[in-house]
Amino acid sequence: MTFAATILTLYPEMFPGPLGVSLAGRALERGNWSCETVQIRDFATDKHRTVDDTPAGGGAGMVLKADVLGPAIENVGFDRPILAMTPRGKPITQKRIREIAAGSGVAIICGRFEGFDERLFDHYPQIEQVSLADIVLSGGEPAALAILDACIRLLPGVMGAPTSGHEESFEDGLLEYPQYTRPQEWEGRTIPEVLRSGDHAKIAAWRKARSEDDTRLRRPDLWERYSDARDRPASGARLKK
Repeated sequence: MTFAATILTLYPEMFPGPLGVSLAGRALERGNWSCETVQIRDFATDKHRTVDDTPAGGGAGMVLKADVLGPAIENVGFDRPILAMTPRGKPITQKRIREIAAGSGVAIICGRFEGFDERLFDHYPQIEQVSLADIVLSGGEPAALAILDACIRLLPGVMGAPTSGHEESFEDGLLEYPQYTRPQEWEGRTIPEVLRSGDHAKIAAWRKARSEDDTRLRRPDLWERYSDARDRPASGARLKK
């Protein structure tokens, strides 16, 4: 099954962009996924092909028009998840990426200017408002590329080893443990001895401990959620009195 990606954008020339090379590019050539762009401007009805207008109530910038985006979305259809890239959206997670990658594809609407007319989301509640991080970009295209990359690498046959996507940051609620490779010594620093021991149980324990330590120090938000989930009794388990 081909994973079908459709991007609604004012700049279709930005795709596939970096996704046309490396793992994603080879997967595109093999037909593991497809990339279709939809020019939002094609759905404007005036002679100037206007896609935006000034904010109601005043303010700086321009807002993407619902009466242009609506027909564009209707043209794409609703047979796949539809994401709208916006800083006002819910931060996307690796869990959601895995869910999307397991399906038939995704449609992504790339925001520009001051964002979308809110009535678009009122009329189409199935659109997921998504953000990449707590940052503001000049448009949704770079974020869409990142989300597509995250999905494509999980498609069957894209990564070399089937287990490559399992032990990674966020897969179990933690940051991934640090990695090392040859040479054994570099600039007076050596690979941790435990990783050279050949003792798989000790290596696994070291990696788990480092994942927990690094998450606690670097991402207290993740650590709090991980700790809450870890300390929560299993479903159906009885609490000791």
